[in-house]
Amino acid sequence: QVQLVESGGGLVQPGGSLRLSCAASGRIFSIYAMRWYRQAPGKQRELVADITRGGRINYLDSVKGRFTISRDNTKNTVYLQMNSLKPEDTAVYYCNVDILIPDGMITNNYWGQGTQVTVSS
Repeated sequence: QVQLVESGGGLVQPGGSLRLSCAASGRIFSIYAMRWYRQAPGKQRELVADITRGGRINYLDSVKGRFTISRDNTKNTVYLQMNSLKPEDTAVYYCNVDILIPDGMITNNYWGQGTQVTVSS
């Protein structure tokens, strides 16, 4: 079994910063792409950023220059540094990871439990 545990969400004022983390644990052979999604109330879930094992990165246009995704392959962890936060960044943030497991050498997609980010004055 594989689990993803997220942390780092909270309440911040506009212009503030927050750092999210997501750690994978369990029987893992290798991890491929790692991603951050978010979902605001009444809206569809959207991809915020993704990073490959080799470090190639893509961002949602609205967060470019403000958010930074990174990963530590020795810790099976992905991070999202969020700066200059805006009220429209308010959402539940989810990590999403493609993992090759040794049992049967199967690639599965896993979701974290979600962490609330609220940007408000």
